[in-house]
Amino acid sequence: MKLYYGRNLDQVNQTLATGKRRHMKWLLSGLLVLSLLILSACGQNNSENPKLVEGKVNVITSFYPVYAFTSTIGGEDANVINLLPTGVEPHDWTPKSQDIVNTSKAQLFLYNGAGLEGWVPNFLKSLNSDTKVKSVAVSEGVTLLTAEGDDGHGHGEEQVDEHSDEHADEANAEDIADHHVDPHTWVSPKSAMVMAENIKNSLVEVDPAHKEGYEQRYEELRTKLEALDQHFTDELSNVPNKEIVVSHQAFGYLARDYGLTQHAIMGLSPDAEPTGQDIVKLAKLVKDEGIKYIFFEELVSDKLAKTLANEAGVETMVLNPVEGLTKEQATNGDDYFTLMEKNLQNLLIALK
Repeated sequence: MKLYYGRNLDQVNQTLATGKRRHMKWLLSGLLVLSLLILSACGQNNSENPKLVEGKVNVITSFYPVYAFTSTIGGEDANVINLLPTGVEPHDWTPKSQDIVNTSKAQLFLYNGAGLEGWVPNFLKSLNSDTKVKSVAVSEGVTLLTAEGDDGHGHGEEQVDEHSDEHADEANAEDIADHHVDPHTWVSPKSAMVMAENIKNSLVEVDPAHKEGYEQRYEELRTKLEALDQHFTDELSNVPNKEIVVSHQAFGYLARDYGLTQHAIMGLSPDAEPTGQDIVKLAKLVKDEGIKYIFFEELVSDKLAKTLANEAGVETMVLNPVEGLTKEQATNGDDYFTLMEKNLQNLLIALK
């Protein structure tokens, strides 16, 4: 202490000033690193969230299958933005404020319809009053299936008129809910062809200057869908068994178009929980019909499928409703066609 107080006052002040400079230097360095990290994170977010592009037709799509078909048909002439993030199950998703902003400024909004996107009526009401965006339900024209009581067993067919204007969507929303319409149209290549044509027609309507490109790319996509359809027809017509048990009632169109019978643990929504009695009945069906596999999905829990499989003494396997890609699938370059081909191969294993 004596030594300290014995110092020259200027020396003390110099020592304190040096300490302050060092402290400030470290503080500024830390702030610089933090700023760079924040800027880097912002840049990453921007790269993962596509923006509207001037000079191109901007198209907003509701979820993966519509996005995939639209991107293929749109090609370099369209800027396509998908609302649903990778790895998210579409039944549980709702749009954000930025989605409303982007859609209000876009030229085209494409969604599946048939009751899949329950948020659409309110979403359309929330768009800017001066928006010129055209909204289209791309499942229009598909003969829709209805699920009797939404219990996962049995289907009836009923044509539901889907329209692309806002007021018709509002009117149909309650009708669709009352009739338990199955919205999973895209899971059948036959229905996917109808959807692709609707997408092409919509692009041509809002951007006639690039009609030739849209028509050409649509024909290429249709050719691939026709080949996929034929592959499903040829392969599934030869399987000895026709009964499939799935976790979520998402394969009605696939079953209808290729001669299969679907039995679902859950209803049209993957949140529809079965009772213990339902599990027991399905376990009996599995044993009686000699079913070897219970199908589950990657974007929802496989707990119930495994419970049923254990109850019936069988195995589980993936059957993908192609509602969206997982992050791993996106990284691996999977798309609608690769996932549907995997579905076919798994069906052939299960039904042999």
